[in-house]
Order: sequence, then structure tokens, then C-alpha cells
Amino acid sequence: MKTLKTIGLLGFGEVGQRLADDLSALPDVSLCAWDVQFRTEGSGPVLAVRSRSRVAAVGSARELAGDCDLVISAVTAKEATAAAASVLGGVAPGTFVLDVNSVAPGTRRRTAETIESAGGRFVEAAVMSPIAPAGIASPMLLGGPHAAEFRQMAVPLGFSNSSVCSADWGVASATKMCRSIMVKGVEALFAESLLTARHYGVESSVIASLDNLFGSGDQAALARYMILRSVRHGERRNEEMREAAETVEEAGLEPWMSRASARRQGWVSQFKAALDCEDLDSVLDSIRSEMRC
Repeated sequence: MKTLKTIGLLGFGEVGQRLADDLSALPDVSLCAWDVQFRTEGSGPVLAVRSRSRVAAVGSARELAGDCDLVISAVTAKEATAAAASVLGGVAPGTFVLDVNSVAPGTRRRTAETIESAGGRFVEAAVMSPIAPAGIASPMLLGGPHAAEFRQMAVPLGFSNSSVCSADWGVASATKMCRSIMVKGVEALFAESLLTARHYGVESSVIASLDNLFGSGDQAALARYMILRSVRHGERRNEEMREAAETVEEAGLEPWMSRASARRQGWVSQFKAALDCEDLDSVLDSIRSEMRC
């Protein structure tokens, strides 16, 4: 069985960096990375790649693709299609391209066609949890005609919680997007509900009533967690929910809820000062004090 020894990370944000850290633990793997922000001195990706001795920064996406037998695309949702196009001319026949981006099934199929037309072997991956806790061992649904073959080679790299979802592109993405409608939607609802409740002074009563919905537990802690995830990642979630809205449209429905969730996620992301708050009340007060109504 072929082994994957040279791996390129296309995108070096949160996901790319976490995968790099996990893959760096493998002694026989060579890693390189490219991010469009490598062009900007002092950017987060530049500082991140310089702090990792086992990851070599390259000068372009095409150069990265030419040096690797596996390319992992880990960019933002809105950049996924452009990222695929950027490796054209560099992807060698037979190169695996693993796309872990959160996009609509239609977007994924178009990206697959781009890579396959260049001779690459495209595999979609739907990451079904936040990347931080388990990293490369996060639950992933793999899809496409090369998914089963890829998984055999990927498990030794650390993709131990991956499973083949379908031999067709788009099925894993549809699963991820439908999950996102729920998860990111609930986050948006927590922010909207409790910021409103704080204005009326009824947040404690609202929190207490949530036991009927979410079960017993520390509902205030859950609310704080949900709202701060929007604060920390809301810009990226806004893009993902736009892809979720496209997924809904592809299914023949009007994506009222997904579009609203996208807007709320993007709006909440501006209130970064709330990240320093230690309890729900201070999170709500911090955001409300900055609100421009």
C-alpha cells in the first residue's frame, strides 16, 4: 500500500495549524504550507509557520501541490473554490487532494471537478466536530470515489476517527451543512435571545427555563460557551452558514433560518472584548455596551 510522506497544507489558519501540529509528530512525514497571508509580513499565518520548525513555507499554491503526494485544503468557505483553482498546474497525476472545508454539496462537486480535471484524486472530508479537542482524530466523513483508498493510507497518519460516507461527492458535505444549520443556528439564537433578555432584566429566568429544552446542567455556562464561539469564530461561521443556505436552496427550500443565522454570527464576531469575560452576565454586558443599535 502506498504511503503518504509529503503533505502540503493549503491554508494555515486554525485548522491547518492544528493538523500541522499533529502530523509533525510523525517522523517520516515531510510538511509544507502555503497561505495567501504569507504575502503579508507579520500576519498570523506567517508567525505560525515560523514557529513550527517542521513545516516549510513555500512560495505559492502551485509550488506546494507540485511537491506533495497529499494536499489538504483548509481555507475559509468563501475561498474553497479559488483554493482548488490555485493548485492547477502543480497537481501531479494521482495526487490526493483532501478538502476539509465547510461548503455546500454543489460547491464541493465543482471543486472536485476542478481537481479531477487536472489529474488529482479529490476526497471530501466533513469534520463533524470542532477541530480543537481531537485535531486530526476528529470525526470526519469522507466522500468520493477515492475515499476508501485514501482512508487506508490516512489512518496511519492519525485520521483514526474517519469513515467513508459515500462514493459520491457531496453527501458528506450535505451531512455537515445540515448539522451546521442546527449547531450554528443554536449559537445565533443564544446570542439573540440572551442579549435581548439582558435588556429586559429577565436573563436569569430565561436561563432557568432552558432545563426543559437542554436538560439539567449549568445553562449559564452553556450559553456563555455558545455565545463566545460566535464571538471567536463568527466571521468564519458567517461564511459557513452562507454555504448552508446554498445547501438549503439546492434542496428546493428558501433558506430563511440559515441566512438569518449567518447574519447574526457575523454580527456577534465584532465584539472581541467579550472573550475576556469570565461569566455570562459580563459577556452580555460587554456586548451590549458596544452595540451600535
